[in-house]
Amino acid sequence: MFLVAGLGNPGEEYAHTPHNLGFLTIDRLAERHGIRVTRKDSRALVGMGEIDGRQVMLAMPQTFMNLSGSSLAPLMEKHSIGTADLVVVYDELDLPWTAVRIKPKGSAAGHKGMKSVIASLGTSDLVRVRLGIHPGHPLRDGAEFVLAPLGKARMKELDDFVGYAADAVVSIIAEGVEKAMTKFNRRAPGLTEEEA
Repeated sequence: MFLVAGLGNPGEEYAHTPHNLGFLTIDRLAERHGIRVTRKDSRALVGMGEIDGRQVMLAMPQTFMNLSGSSLAPLMEKHSIGTADLVVVYDELDLPWTAVRIKPKGSAAGHKGMKSVIASLGTSDLVRVRLGIHPGHPLRDGAEFVLAPLGKARMKELDDFVGYAADAVVSIIAEGVEKAMTKFNRRAPGLTEEEA
């Protein structure tokens, strides 16, 4: 069984903030594939279903972003899911808004939610879908930015962005990470240089 975990913060006040793109992607996958993500399990909201003929569990840890691993580790242990079958979806301040980057492994790159997941699971060999949120201008306070509601212009682009992220996850499940990277890793519009 695949486990697709979207990282974010519980609570209505965080629903449409950059830090909740992981949750929004899970919502989109759930909606498209008829999966109800409502059951409480290991301090996460989870739902089981099928995506492209594969058994999948969708999960949204309810521990708040920086403690995401303390929910995912027991969830995976309970359901005997190995790290090879985990896909983690989260926002990435190092990437520009709407950039999507699938990676088969790597460091947390300063992302505290991913840092918690890596520490709790004891490996950084984890497939992740990083969703760019950098607004393209210097930020005074990154922590403040990721928890502030998205502006009108960003909200208009959100639907397509989250849809694309959901498509990327389905591709990983259906075709494997290498093919998905070739198909879905994209730069933000207007950028000519490759970002980290």
